[in-house]
Amino acid sequence: MAKKILMKGNEAIAEAAVKAGCRYFFGYPITPQNELPAYLSWRLPEVGGVFLQAESEVAASNMVYGAAGAGARVMTSSSSPGISLKAEGISYIAGAELPAVIVNMMRGGPGLGGIQPAQSDYFQATKGMAHGDFRLFVLAPSSVQEAVDLTIDAFELADKYRNPVLLLADGMIGQMMEPVSFERSIDPDDLPDKPWATDGAEGREKNIINSLSLDPAELEKHNQKLKEKYDQMEKEEVRYETYYLDDADIVIVAYGTSARISLSAMELAREEGYKVGLIRPITLFPFPKEIIAKTSEKIDDFLTVEMSTGQMVEDVELAVCANNSSVHFYGRTGGMIPTPEEILAEIKKIGGGK
Repeated sequence: MAKKILMKGNEAIAEAAVKAGCRYFFGYPITPQNELPAYLSWRLPEVGGVFLQAESEVAASNMVYGAAGAGARVMTSSSSPGISLKAEGISYIAGAELPAVIVNMMRGGPGLGGIQPAQSDYFQATKGMAHGDFRLFVLAPSSVQEAVDLTIDAFELADKYRNPVLLLADGMIGQMMEPVSFERSIDPDDLPDKPWATDGAEGREKNIINSLSLDPAELEKHNQKLKEKYDQMEKEEVRYETYYLDDADIVIVAYGTSARISLSAMELAREEGYKVGLIRPITLFPFPKEIIAKTSEKIDDFLTVEMSTGQMVEDVELAVCANNSSVHFYGRTGGMIPTPEEILAEIKKIGGGK
């Protein structure tokens, strides 16, 4: 078993990217993710890679497009408004079917907002990243170790589906320090072949990578192909964790930091006699709607907890609507973080204050 090292979340994700075979990073500074590019600025040259601070977030996302098109394992990272600026390029990357990894360390918004942690980018990540019919594969860690593991998974999934993968965390996970181990390491020379890449056409037909299609029939065909890929993700790649569903009367649904806090609230509630369970989505797209729907066949009350004014709650409502379960919501926003005691108080309201 690999030894554990105490690392800050942002730096651990950066090291995980190196371990995953990433050798190119293009980005631009923004709090609270700055430690990630700062780490890669010296770490990538050590392994023969390239770090480049672009002149803007827009430029960075288009540099990712170019490196991904050449077949490289490539990454960018930012925080909330920076991801908004990258969004056009991300749509191009998805449209051209290129693998890339994007990290969003969410901060409070809208606008410039603040630099404290939030989860108010769920809609952006899962439904409205940018223009066009495309989806990102979205992974949501709740600890620094899981962020490490999911970062490595993200590069593998990006290559598997030729699609950008988003690691969606919040500033708390990026800034906290926890013991981590790096169990996996991928040699860049052992990566899967990419016969579609624009890496020189000697001895074969030219590869053309493009997201422009002026023929509507051809564009429709392309969009249908993408949709089939997203359907395959929903069929094969859903990830979640569950706790105490067998005897629960109330089930919390939460992801990332909110799930971590909700787990403590669940334990407090059980100590006071409330039978509370928890579903923690790990993939936000594809969303674990089937387990939530199945659970709603026997559970009347769900409590969605988010560091937002309510975004994932809409997906929970859709998942349970066939069984008429009630979906309650508790959220803090603007950089405010819910406490286990606050969530316990909401549980007591739902449970009738036994």
